[in-house]
Amino acid sequence: MSDSVNETGGAGPSHRGVEIGVAVAIGIFGLICIYGSVKVGIGWADDGPRAGFFPFYIGLAIVISAVANLLAVIASANDHQVFASWDQLSKVVSVVVPTAVYVSILPYIGIYVASALLIGSFMIWLGKYRWSIAIPVAIVVPLLVFVFFERWFLVPLPKGPLEKMLGF
Repeated sequence: MSDSVNETGGAGPSHRGVEIGVAVAIGIFGLICIYGSVKVGIGWADDGPRAGFFPFYIGLAIVISAVANLLAVIASANDHQVFASWDQLSKVVSVVVPTAVYVSILPYIGIYVASALLIGSFMIWLGKYRWSIAIPVAIVVPLLVFVFFERWFLVPLPKGPLEKMLGF
């Protein structure tokens, strides 16, 4: 990937900066695990280890790994590589943001309506499909998922107000 970035001459965040950011984020996650574990107890009770015993050591391993990665990045001398061009990152964001919206609205409108909206918007916006193709596909795919999961496999999926109104 770095060859394609160098070929286009695109500027973007440095590889080193991204690695430092990821190491810090993972370290913070590990510290949150440790904090929660200590809160519920990491010692031994009369009947065995307390609820935080195992998560504490997992959090500790995460923090140690994050520190090791951070030290390795700081010690490396290669800081001139571009991680990705801003154009490449905008393409990633164009998928991540709608997917995050999908996940956030799913509990409120149900998986079927949210999926229809996501499929339709991706087909029209990113795929450049005509409405006459995107809308039927956006309706048929969630209907097929409903039949497969709800009817054949008997696995209930999150429903919203539309499904409840239709009696599904």
